[in-house]
Amino acid sequence: MKLLAQCKFWCLVCALAFAAMPTLADNTHYRPFFLGAPGGQVPQQRGEITFSPYTHHWSHNPQHKPVLLLALDEALPGNRFCGVSVFSNSFGQPTVYLYAGQQFTGLLGSPKVFLKVTAGILYGYVAPYQDKVPLSHNGFSPALIPSLGYKINTRDSVQMKILGSAGLIFS
Repeated sequence: MKLLAQCKFWCLVCALAFAAMPTLADNTHYRPFFLGAPGGQVPQQRGEITFSPYTHHWSHNPQHKPVLLLALDEALPGNRFCGVSVFSNSFGQPTVYLYAGQQFTGLLGSPKVFLKVTAGILYGYVAPYQDKVPLSHNGFSPALIPSLGYKINTRDSVQMKILGSAGLIFS
């Protein structure tokens, strides 16, 4: 039964991602106007789609399940962005993260190295795992996630998101 629920969840995620893809090409925006930096440089790309096939946990737990993540970001003026991420959490529960963030480019003297920081609301860690994330209340909890990335070319990058004391997620 759990496998069927997981299949339905990932089918819904894929359907939403494919439905959103054509809108990346037009000029419609789906974010609150105040998230962009006033007078900030207009982004060269509309946004990005992120896939993560692997998460490394700092400690072994026999209850851990594979984590798969799909995220859709909209680029905003001033190296800001907002987005939604859907994933199966470390305990196999469908989870959603709504966030806004800032990207800092040109780290370590290289234009290809960047840092991203997101802040938002996470939903999905419910009983019996609600205590696995800080400040959880009825499945909702705040989140702050930094990531370090490297631009392979103008369209592709690799990133490592730091999940506090839980681990690292690679995308």
